[in-house]
Amino acid sequence: MQKIMIIEDDQFIRDELALLLENEGYLAVPVTDYTDVIKQIRVHKPDLVLLDLGLPGRDGLALCAQIRKSSTLPVIIVTSRDSSADEFRGLSLGSDDYITKPYDVPVLLARLKAVLRRSAGVPETDTIEAHGLTLSLTKGTVSLDGCTMELTRNELKILAHLMTHAGEIVSRADLIDVLWENQIYIDDNTLSVNITRLRTKLSGLGMPECIRTRRGMGYQL
Repeated sequence: MQKIMIIEDDQFIRDELALLLENEGYLAVPVTDYTDVIKQIRVHKPDLVLLDLGLPGRDGLALCAQIRKSSTLPVIIVTSRDSSADEFRGLSLGSDDYITKPYDVPVLLARLKAVLRRSAGVPETDTIEAHGLTLSLTKGTVSLDGCTMELTRNELKILAHLMTHAGEIVSRADLIDVLWENQIYIDDNTLSVNITRLRTKLSGLGMPECIRTRRGMGYQL
C-alpha cells in the first residue's frame, strides 16, 4: 500500500484528503506538527507528499526545497496560491506538480497517480535497452545497429515507458499520464500524433512494426 503524507494546516482539508486517499486505497499520513517535518518524513518514509504552502510558522516553498535537498521524494504542492510566480517557484524548487485550491477531486487523484507512476518508472541508468534498441535518456536518441535517430521530448518519454515495460500492454491512459507531467492537459490526439512520429523514426531504423497497437487495450513494444 502506497503511503501519502499530507502537510496541510487546515483540519477540514486535511481530513478530507485523508479520507479521499484512504478510499482510493492509499495509506494517509497527516502531519499536524510542522517543527521538524523532515524528521517525520524519515520516520514514516512516504511514497509522496501533498504539501500546502501556507503553513503556521513555516514557508511551504522553503520546506519543498529542504525536502528536495535531502531526497527525490515526489512532492505535489496543493495550495490556494494561484499566481504564476508561486507556481513557477514551486516547480523550480523541485515539486513534481502544482495544484491550486479548490481542486477537482478526479483531477487531483489522476495527477497524484501520474506522479507516483513516473516516480516508480524512472530508470536508474542513462540508457534503456529492449528488442535491440538502445535509448539514451541524456542524448534523446534511439539507436539500432549503429544507426541513430533523434527524438523529441514527448517521443523520448513514450519510448522510454514502452521499453521499460517491453512485452507488456501499456494503455493509452498510462502514456497520457507519462506525457502530462506539469502541462495543463494532454489529449488523445496529442498521443496519437507522437506515436505516429515515433513509429516513423523506428521504421527508419528498420523496425516498422516495433510498436504494436492492441485494439481496445493500448500499445505493446
